[in-house]
Amino acid sequence: MSLTNKSNTETLAKYLNLDQHGKIQAEYVWIDGNSGLRSKTTTLDSKPNDVSELKEWNFDGSSTNQAPGDNSDVLLRPAAIFKDPFRGGDNIIVLAECYNNDGTPNRTNHRHSCAKIMETHAEAHPWFGIEQEYTLFDLDGQVLGWPKGGFPGPQGPYYCSIGANVAFGRDIVEAHYRACLYAGVKISGVNAEVMPGQWEFQVGPCEGIDMGDHLWMARYLLQRVSEDFGAVVSFHPKPIKGDWNGAGCHTNYSTQAMRDENGIKAIYDAIDKMAERHAEHIAVYGEDNDQRLTGRHETGHISHFSFGVANRGASIRIPRHCAAEGKGYLEDRRPASNIDPYSVTHVIVESTLG
Repeated sequence: MSLTNKSNTETLAKYLNLDQHGKIQAEYVWIDGNSGLRSKTTTLDSKPNDVSELKEWNFDGSSTNQAPGDNSDVLLRPAAIFKDPFRGGDNIIVLAECYNNDGTPNRTNHRHSCAKIMETHAEAHPWFGIEQEYTLFDLDGQVLGWPKGGFPGPQGPYYCSIGANVAFGRDIVEAHYRACLYAGVKISGVNAEVMPGQWEFQVGPCEGIDMGDHLWMARYLLQRVSEDFGAVVSFHPKPIKGDWNGAGCHTNYSTQAMRDENGIKAIYDAIDKMAERHAEHIAVYGEDNDQRLTGRHETGHISHFSFGVANRGASIRIPRHCAAEGKGYLEDRRPASNIDPYSVTHVIVESTLG
């Protein structure tokens, strides 16, 4: 693990322990024009009790692929507050939406329309849980744990692995898990994945708009933690070509009707509706997803819709215990690791409830 440019945490700690004299640092985070994350800090006079107390801010959108240079101001409107695990104390991280100067949502703002459809169908109580896969690289562009100029042994011993010869990057994973718990992100688990250097964390269950908020914040925390360790996170769905598993964002979904007794009928009804809009779903299920959805490596083919009980090679999987109990949830296995969760949860609710 060739790690340079990692944080000097011991030196930094003595500054982070200095008295802030009641002032609060608020880190505003937003989604940029390349589906990445940006952030900057402002000082508050006191700790806010609600997101409505936070100021609207702005940034130079011409530098983030979100606005032209001659009209570059993009507005930041606070949407959610999380505790800051990096600065500690009463300092906060603010997830913000992007708006144009005329008050319309920026083209990168998919949260706005997602929040509307979630509000419209709030009585259905849509729950989501997303399984975020990712790959860790060092600063030389090498997957963590892979031999320089070569390849590791074939897949098999790395999934849920234990041991220095098969599990690479665990310190980052553990630090990220704890940072999420501290921040208030609804993280529910982690595991090593099938390809060496690849990991997964799960967020949920979250209801409605919270799913997108919490997954984006978990991604931000992962990238900040990895920065401390001098590692780089890739959310590309096929970071390594060849006979290696890709990276997905399996999306688990249920409504109150699915969770109630005999909810299996509502599950099958939802699957039928999703089948009719396969193309519309694939359109927002991630860039370069065709490299991952090949029909191999535990995926269904991108051109075909399929479903089955306990079938990890299908588009939609019904967990075996849900089929046995006659209620529960479905797992959409099509979304890639680089999805915008607002777009994905939006289209699922639109297809099944709209």
